[in-house]
Amino acid sequence: MTSTKILVPDMGDFKDVEIIEVLVKEGQQVNKNDSLITLESDKSSVEVPSTHKGTVEKINIKVGNKVNQGDLILSLKSENKTEEKKVAVNKDKKIEKRVEDKKQEVIEKKQIIPTAPSSQSVTKSASPKVRKFARELGANVLEITGSQRAGRVSEEDVKNFIRSQVAVSGGKVEKKIHKEEYPHEEFGEIELKDIPRVKKLSGPQLVRSWTEIPHVTQHEEIDITEMEQFRSSLYDYYSGEMIKVTPLAFISKALVSALKTFPNFNASIDPIHNKIIYKKYFHLGFAVDTPHGLMVPKVRNVDQMSIKQIGEALKKTSKLCRELKIDKKEFFGGSMTISSLGGIGGTFFTPIINPPEVAILGVGKSFDKLIKLKGKIVSRKILPISLSYDHRIIDGAEGARFCVYLSECLGKDFAFKLAV
Repeated sequence: MTSTKILVPDMGDFKDVEIIEVLVKEGQQVNKNDSLITLESDKSSVEVPSTHKGTVEKINIKVGNKVNQGDLILSLKSENKTEEKKVAVNKDKKIEKRVEDKKQEVIEKKQIIPTAPSSQSVTKSASPKVRKFARELGANVLEITGSQRAGRVSEEDVKNFIRSQVAVSGGKVEKKIHKEEYPHEEFGEIELKDIPRVKKLSGPQLVRSWTEIPHVTQHEEIDITEMEQFRSSLYDYYSGEMIKVTPLAFISKALVSALKTFPNFNASIDPIHNKIIYKKYFHLGFAVDTPHGLMVPKVRNVDQMSIKQIGEALKKTSKLCRELKIDKKEFFGGSMTISSLGGIGGTFFTPIINPPEVAILGVGKSFDKLIKLKGKIVSRKILPISLSYDHRIIDGAEGARFCVYLSECLGKDFAFKLAV
C-alpha cells in the first residue's frame, strides 16, 4: 500500500477560499474524480475531485477552513503497481462470469430496486447564495431535499427544512439543539444562571411569531410639537396642580382611531378555517418591562376611556405586572400591541408581532429636529414609530396609510381628531 497526498489544485486568482463541505470521511473508499470537498468564493462554488483511487487515510481540513493552491486536503491509501497487476489478472478471470451476470441483470431489470447512494457520496446542487443562506441558519445542504430541476436546492427548500426541524410531540415542542464545537468555559470564566420564568414562557411565543408570520416593518417620524405643548400645560382647575399624563395615553387614543379606520389591523387569522376574524372591541396590549421579564397585558375597551383614564389604567396594570398579581387571562384577547422604548431611549427598531394579533406599534424616544416650515428653519418635537404587520393580510400601501393616519391624529390638529 502507498500513501498519496491530495492537494488543492490551481484555482486561478482565488485565494483564501472557504471550505463549505467535506464530502468524504476517513476510511471511506473513493474513486478517481469523486468529489472530496466543496469550496466557495464570493462568485461561485466548486467541488474538488480526487486525482487517485484509494481509501481515505487522514483528512487534514474541516468546514470553515480557508485554503490556497497546494494546501493538503487529505491522504489516500492506494495499492502499488504489483498489487494492481494481481487485481487486473483476477478481473480477467471474472470477465466471463460478469458477462453472464450482465445478461441476467438485463432479464431481471424491472425487478431491480436501485439502492440509494450514501450521504457522503451525494452532492447537492445549490447556488452559493443558497449555500450561504443555509449555513447562516445552521442547516446542512446535504440534508435538504431540493424541489427544483435535478434536485437543486432553493431558498424556499431551506426555509421549509428549518420549519420541519420543529416537531410537536405529546403537546411539547421538541427541536434540534445546536451544540457548540467548543464549550464556553474553555475560553475563560463563565457564570450559569437560570432563565427567568417569564422569559421561558414568552420564548416559544416569540419563536412562533418570527417563524410563522411574514413580518414587514415601516418607520415614520411624527411631528408631536403641539401635542407635547398641550400635554405639558394640563393642570387641575380646582387644585391648580399640574396633571401628568404619559404620551402613551395620547398614542393609545390615536391608535384606537386608526384601528376603527383600518379594520384589517384589528383582526386575527383563523388558519384552521382559513378565515379572517375582525374584532369589534378595542383592547390594547402594552409591553411592560418588569424585573421578571417583559409582559404584555391588555387594557380593555380603550375606545371608551378618556386620555386621563387611559393613563391611570396603564399605571394600574403595570403595577400589577411588577407585583405578579395580574390575572393570566389579561395577557390574551388583544386588538394590537404598543411597545414603547421612549422611557429608555433609541429611535427605530423592529417589534415582533404578538400572535394572534397581526400588528404591533413600536414607539421610540422623541427628539428635537430642525425642519423648514413656511420658509423658516424651526425646531420641532419628533416621535419615531416602527409599525410591524402581518404581510399575509396587510399590504405595504395599507401599512403606509396607517402610519400617515397616525401622524395626522398626533399632529397639530390632534385635539380635533381625538375625543379627549
